[in-house]
Amino acid sequence: MFCVAPAELETKMNITKGGLVLFSANSNSSCMELSKKIAERLGVEMGKVQVYQEPNRETRVQIQESVRGKDVFIIQTVSKDVNTTIMELLIMVYACKTSCAKSIIGVIPYFPYSKQCKMRKRGSIVSKLLASMMCKAGLTHLITMDLHQKEIQGFFNIPVDNLRASPFLLQYIQEEIPDYRNAVIVAKSPASAKRAQSFAERLRLGIAVIHGEAQDAESDLVDGRHSPPMVRSVAAIHPSLEIPMLIPKEKPPITVVGDVGGRIAIIVDDIIDDVDSFLAAAETLKERGAYKIFVMATHGLLSSDAPRLIEESAIDEVVVTNTVPHEIQKLQCPKIKTVDISMILSEAIRRIHNGESMSYLFRNIGLDD
Repeated sequence: MFCVAPAELETKMNITKGGLVLFSANSNSSCMELSKKIAERLGVEMGKVQVYQEPNRETRVQIQESVRGKDVFIIQTVSKDVNTTIMELLIMVYACKTSCAKSIIGVIPYFPYSKQCKMRKRGSIVSKLLASMMCKAGLTHLITMDLHQKEIQGFFNIPVDNLRASPFLLQYIQEEIPDYRNAVIVAKSPASAKRAQSFAERLRLGIAVIHGEAQDAESDLVDGRHSPPMVRSVAAIHPSLEIPMLIPKEKPPITVVGDVGGRIAIIVDDIIDDVDSFLAAAETLKERGAYKIFVMATHGLLSSDAPRLIEESAIDEVVVTNTVPHEIQKLQCPKIKTVDISMILSEAIRRIHNGESMSYLFRNIGLDD
């Protein structure tokens, strides 16, 4: 198992030194559960702050204790109102900066807009914009978890610790799936094959890859360079210059590379938001003979009708971490299970505050993890 074993990490937890302040930037009370768990593990109380919306929908932040010369950790979990969540964080970071905090560390388990990290035709790289805004507001360090693309770390000009939730999900598989030795790790598309391979190698299991499903926006790397004009303009192109046209992609029929017959299928990914692709993968695996289907991911956004669709699907269980609050979705769908990752976040906070090395939290992590 890579990164850090949860049981071993539990013994490492010590009381932090003085000068630490822990804030939650959420005005939504349902988003504060993770902050409370982290504070309890660290043995500190949450800092006193008021975050609320004015009648005109402006966000107001009132810090109600001194942060001068202190290490301030701002925990922000993303609610359904993503843009309000971002403004709450930016305003609180700036408030701490103008109050002379020694350092301001953002703890953002799920980094919003992380899927918008590539240029799409005439769009924009929104996660780069968000990184610039955070740095400009006064953030001096970022702790996050399982970025959608690791390259997002390069958008920041401050240190970024991209923690991994995989050890906790691997532990869940070993402890909560009794016959997991009869399982196969499944990538629902070639794009997630590396993650599936990482899980399979650590659990000593086989791997299967589904290929040929309907192409989604995330796997379609179309940008302005791959969209030549539909009509050839004689004025724009010299008559003697023939620019080769890109051949359009065509998906083959759905195939499963690997044997899933009579096995437990465990689909792994980093984000579960729109569940259509997961439902299609589950149906395909059922047709190929899988008798139980689990879906495991770090971030359970579960937007729109996801709980109802999961409940009515062939999926037996969806396992996600609490990087994003989803208590309401769990009430709507008993198949959704939660793994707590507050332990590794609190240990990261403790180590940064005490000036200790972070390498312990990244043991055995390869380039492909």
